[in-house]
Amino acid sequence: MKYIGAHVSASGGVQNAPVNAKAIGATAFALFTKNQRQWFSKDLTDNEIEEFKTNCANLGYAPEQILPHDSYLINLGSPEEEGLDKSRKSFADEMKRCQQLGLKLLNFHPGSHLKKISEEECLNRIAESINIALSKTQGVTAVIENTAGQGTNLGFAFRHLKHIIDRVDDKSRVGVCIDTCHAFAAGYNLADKYEFERIWDEFDQTIGFKFLRGMHLNDATKPVGSRVDRHASIGSGCIGKEAFRWIMEDPRFDNIPLILETPDELIWAEEISMLKGFCNN
Repeated sequence: MKYIGAHVSASGGVQNAPVNAKAIGATAFALFTKNQRQWFSKDLTDNEIEEFKTNCANLGYAPEQILPHDSYLINLGSPEEEGLDKSRKSFADEMKRCQQLGLKLLNFHPGSHLKKISEEECLNRIAESINIALSKTQGVTAVIENTAGQGTNLGFAFRHLKHIIDRVDDKSRVGVCIDTCHAFAAGYNLADKYEFERIWDEFDQTIGFKFLRGMHLNDATKPVGSRVDRHASIGSGCIGKEAFRWIMEDPRFDNIPLILETPDELIWAEEISMLKGFCNN
């Protein structure tokens, strides 16, 4: 079963996210549980929590179909102690919010070394940050998103993700989300059928499909290996439509949230319908 959706608005309260997802024909969705441009936000109210759970149940969204995203401010590999401490507290708070909402996953960008520490030290800090957050929460899996490798961001190579996972104490509560645009920008040529198969074989050998907890389905405006994170609507970028057909036809990507973060939300319903069609061909 393919769960296909988009990162929908939670404006007015998290309880509105499942309603917005249903309106575009989504069978999965992503959301921010708080303002993504702030370190901390006011606590979720009991009413918000109950209404979110009720709407999800009534509209057919199980926790496995929902992939919340944390704040863009968080850098779990920060070389600066003040920034690292703030990031760790904010991330633990985001994990707690997911736990309150009955969610099982929290997607996040791993972190950046800012040219102040080595890649290895940064990756080790990210793993330590995950361990701290997991020790303070229950039931929520930390889902590491691969990056495009822009600037000093780590996580663009499968070996980075493996390095982090290897150092997380509770392997049952860590996973990865592969963003197709980010992978393409990092040099993984998903547009070529031979390379597509080789890349996923490498992923399985390096990380393992058991750790794949979600995907972001985005085309890319920049060429392969550009290290530039610029999303495009499906079929309108350098990856092209066929790669997404291959994903939809492949059972290895069943039963995880497949989330659009494409730039034109006005055509999300069309993109979702197209992706669903690929499953049925």
